[in-house]
Amino acid sequence: MKFDTELIHGGISEDPTTGATSVPIYMASTFHQTKIGESQYEYSRTGNPTRAAVEALIATLEHGTAGFAFASGSAAINTVFSLFAAGDHIIVGNDVYGGTFRLIDSVLKRFGMTFTTVDTRDLTAVEAAITPATKAIYLETPTNPLLHITDIEAIAKLGHKHDLLSIIDNTFASPYIQRPLDLGVDIVLHSASKYLGGHSDVIGGLVVTKDAELGERVGYLQNAIGSILAPQESWLLQRGMKTLALRMRAHLSNAEQIFNYLKAQPGVAKIYYPGDPDNPDYAVAKKQMNGFGAMISFELQPQMDPKAFVEHLEVITLAESLGALESLIEIPALMTHGAIPRDIRIQNGIQDELIRLSVGVEDITDLLADLDRGFASVTD
Repeated sequence: MKFDTELIHGGISEDPTTGATSVPIYMASTFHQTKIGESQYEYSRTGNPTRAAVEALIATLEHGTAGFAFASGSAAINTVFSLFAAGDHIIVGNDVYGGTFRLIDSVLKRFGMTFTTVDTRDLTAVEAAITPATKAIYLETPTNPLLHITDIEAIAKLGHKHDLLSIIDNTFASPYIQRPLDLGVDIVLHSASKYLGGHSDVIGGLVVTKDAELGERVGYLQNAIGSILAPQESWLLQRGMKTLALRMRAHLSNAEQIFNYLKAQPGVAKIYYPGDPDNPDYAVAKKQMNGFGAMISFELQPQMDPKAFVEHLEVITLAESLGALESLIEIPALMTHGAIPRDIRIQNGIQDELIRLSVGVEDITDLLADLDRGFASVTD
């Protein structure tokens, strides 16, 4: 089946008991067992029919063997990191979500795990960071918020060469744009609150594994840790995922037009967008992505106040998160990446003037008029 069809009919797309075309919300904590050890479900932390449906769907879309749904993207990331133990070393991309940095720096390091941050676009630097204790390479592509693009296939090959797991956060792209498992990666993660859910009404995280043995390990941790996605949220997420292709086409069209608009603005000092032919990552993005995404980050000229810009908008919503129907805008230094110390943030290229825009599906003329309003507020 083609991707658009998989969204509708992939995974468990109907209730096997009643034939309902929408899998019901099974609000049950436990299940009747006719014989000990022979029941399909025992307890909803371990397995729930509604959660199973969304887990099967993401496994289908990412071409994996097993999918797992969690209470949040952070819970998904934490569970994957729980594959490792004290003394293990992990290479991490230097431009990751602030919450991932916080988890690593404030929590995981206390348990004896060690980390080295590297620009994962530089394969030589990645290989140089490998030690005898290294167990995995963890990265985002596109990254948050600078939208750097790493060659996924090259990272996967490097991981296999050194017997390391390769783990990619695919949130900014979604499986509509890229499928890392097809390029050799071992584990894919999503903050499902973003493009997959798409409607700003659900918090969730997803993990997909390439092989069954790794899936069994993640499944064991999901049950042991218990940070599972509840039935109501599982149903909302699956419903949102079914319209992903329709939404993404509108997202991508609007993003391309906004990129062209920003290029002509004298108030813009720099634009970060994978679809920019002048972007050094453009060739890699074109090779591995089906479209360039709907995230655009840009820096205002130094004399301009980014707070004034975002606070004067009327259509584009000032809010954290991304990938929703509505356009969302934020200042990473003050919001999503505020947990990163300023010296590290600046070193990694996240300037105080940086603005991150998640382009929604509103009428493009309204979005451009709103951006005009923002630029007027900082140039008067």
